[in-house]
Amino acid sequence: MATTSSTPPAPAPAPVPAAGLVDTPPVPPEREITARPGIVGLGLVVALLVATPVLFVTAGMVGAGDGSAVLTTVLVVLGVVAAIGLAIVPFGFFVVRPGQARVLVLLGRYLGTVKKDGWYWANPFAVVSVSTAGEVRKDKDGSVVTGEKRSNSKISLRIRNLTTPTLKVNDAVGNPIEIGAIIVWQIADTARAVFAVEDVDNFVLLQTETAVRHLGTEYAYDSYDGVTHSLRANPDEAAENLAAELRDRLAPAGVRLIEARVSHLAYATEIAEAMLRRQQADAVVAARRTIVAGAVGMVEDALELLSRQNIVELDEERKASMVSNLMVVLTSEHQTHPVVNVGSLY
Repeated sequence: MATTSSTPPAPAPAPVPAAGLVDTPPVPPEREITARPGIVGLGLVVALLVATPVLFVTAGMVGAGDGSAVLTTVLVVLGVVAAIGLAIVPFGFFVVRPGQARVLVLLGRYLGTVKKDGWYWANPFAVVSVSTAGEVRKDKDGSVVTGEKRSNSKISLRIRNLTTPTLKVNDAVGNPIEIGAIIVWQIADTARAVFAVEDVDNFVLLQTETAVRHLGTEYAYDSYDGVTHSLRANPDEAAENLAAELRDRLAPAGVRLIEARVSHLAYATEIAEAMLRRQQADAVVAARRTIVAGAVGMVEDALELLSRQNIVELDEERKASMVSNLMVVLTSEHQTHPVVNVGSLY
């Protein structure tokens, strides 16, 4: 008699902490500040706009009237300073829209982050930011492009979605599969997003691709023994492991992961047809097993009913013949045509 033994379920693959992302450059802690209202800068511009011509006109009148040369020089210097200030002060205006933030850096020193929306004015040298140089990066569709120069002081605090391109990897048992994921993320620390990484968007994309590839190699596509954890049989568990690894990878950039899910899962084209036939065969075997189990139960009930109601007495040979006929009728894929015996059974 065949015996069966219960095998304990295989443990789920544990998420592996991201390697090489701990030693980040020294980054100052995020500090939220409130800048001066824009009306203050506007008043300063108006004052300089009025003072500049007044100083030059007054210097000319003093010089023409044989006044003190020192006073004339002072007025001219003040006029030049006012003109320079008039050219520089307007660059201190900036607007913070809802869901955005502005990072202020003065002469290499981090001043703080303005998160409250509104119209502000600050030191022009702190507002004018240096654009990041164009770099080679991978776009969301997987193509390699050269990034454009852009300001690194304007930070979006909105919740964003990222869909990775379809990645081709070998799963835990060596089958080539296609896998993709979608994550929902948001910048939580503006200082880290600006100073710890070169390009936070590209960083999130590449780290997500790396985590998805690692997930694909840690799990098998499907479980054929019923106990092994797989991507298809345990999607929630796989999503939790993906999210745990991504939180470790994205933390140095000040990114908060909200959700991570596998959005695309399929066998690679070169084995998809063979795997489909295997799945169909497994389905046929499972269906046959259910049909046979049901037919055996029905035959058992029929024999028990005949015996209990004393309808007919059957010896072992006739019972075997009856069981054989009933099993053929109940498990056949086509309609059966019975042969009626009008003579004696013996």
